[in-house]
Amino acid sequence: MARFSFRRTGPADQPERLVVAHPADEPAPPEPREAPKLNVQADAEADRPTPAIDDSMLDMRLKLHTKLIEEIDLSKLDKLDEAEMRRQVRRLVGDFARTERLALNASELDELGASVFDEMVGLGPIEPLLKDDSIADILINGPYQIYVERRGELEVAPIRFRDNDHLLRIVNRIVATVGRRIDESSPMVDARLADGSRVNAAIAPIAIDGAAVSIRKFSKKPYNLERLVDVGAMPACVAEFLFGAVRSRVSTVISGGTGSGKTTLLNALSAAIRNKERLITIEDAAELQLQQPHVVRMETRPPNIEGKGEIRQRELVKNALRMRPDRVILGEVRGEEAFDMLQAMNTGHEGSMATIHANTPRDAITRLEQMVAMSGMRLPPESIRGQIAAAVGLIVQVMRLSDGKRRLTSVTEITGMEGQVVQMQEIFAFHRIATEADGAVMGEFRATGLRPKCMEEMIRRGIRYDTANFDPNRPLT
Repeated sequence: MARFSFRRTGPADQPERLVVAHPADEPAPPEPREAPKLNVQADAEADRPTPAIDDSMLDMRLKLHTKLIEEIDLSKLDKLDEAEMRRQVRRLVGDFARTERLALNASELDELGASVFDEMVGLGPIEPLLKDDSIADILINGPYQIYVERRGELEVAPIRFRDNDHLLRIVNRIVATVGRRIDESSPMVDARLADGSRVNAAIAPIAIDGAAVSIRKFSKKPYNLERLVDVGAMPACVAEFLFGAVRSRVSTVISGGTGSGKTTLLNALSAAIRNKERLITIEDAAELQLQQPHVVRMETRPPNIEGKGEIRQRELVKNALRMRPDRVILGEVRGEEAFDMLQAMNTGHEGSMATIHANTPRDAITRLEQMVAMSGMRLPPESIRGQIAAAVGLIVQVMRLSDGKRRLTSVTEITGMEGQVVQMQEIFAFHRIATEADGAVMGEFRATGLRPKCMEEMIRRGIRYDTANFDPNRPLT
């Protein structure tokens, strides 16, 4: 295993550099693999459409659901607990099956009873998908086309809704629980489920082929840094460095595309924050899973039917600064609130964190500059860049690769300004080497050799950065 250490590699007047040393008793790093040859036939087979769902069977079950729901007296069930309600529904399903002379065994009756119960009090056909821990995303493209993501790959789900009205009823059930609405005058909405899963929905007139719903499931077992190391999202030495940087209050922005793992990494890094600190989180739809005892969670609010009452992220950030926070954490910075976030980082709230949509660390700087300009503050570009350089310490880039795996691809430090340009130096980087025949991306993490500027602050705060003895099975301290 490569060991990372600091030592002087040039003249005495040159800064120390982070170098990778390979002990003599360890094998040299493997040579880069040759890229595999393209297999056109295999690619064509992989792109074949998924077999169609048996519509006749689904139609029969949907019609049966409808008839059962119409005959069940909900007024007699709403005062029962969930277990008793399930038993009552199961009994009614059995009675119905005997009356209609349906050839169903006990397992099929149990399945039908569960689906009827889900239709009555849950989210109908998608309820089993929400209970499947192997599914990360549920993507609904109208009532008849539902996809799920497993291990980074999309696949067709063997469910469907009866029609668009059936789907709209489930969408309205979701948004009503968080006090939001969706209709023709407001056809888009961000919401969340009771377990914290994030939901985005769009309906007619903007969704042409039926309601479009995207559900990012809430992880019941949040990823921590050790688990991210285990799954290969980053090496141990990078996890140790990021833990130390967050613990020593280095303000961090996590950059990446949609579904690249930004929120997952933000949750994992938040474990480095001490329990004595007061944290305020600001999100469009609350989904962060911070484990500290002193957390104030705030959420934006859309306008009401009269177009009034909207509460934007910028207003929440301004208000958060009056609530004596030690750190402010933005689920995602996407507009004019970027200016207030930078002000917070520059006025005694070091260690604040946020995520941003960008493809590279340099793009993240550009996007921050553009979003500050959206605030209406007529600041010259060099002034905005100066604020960014002074406020943000690290930009951590994450990416979902072509094989579906999510990886940290760069840790970049902002070191200051040179003229009118924000200066940056990359500390760690993931280098893609080849793609296997099965589509798996092969690569390795490398240290650039540059000594992080924030390392001095980490040392002053007593943070021990010992990559050589990192044990992923022990808690980071």
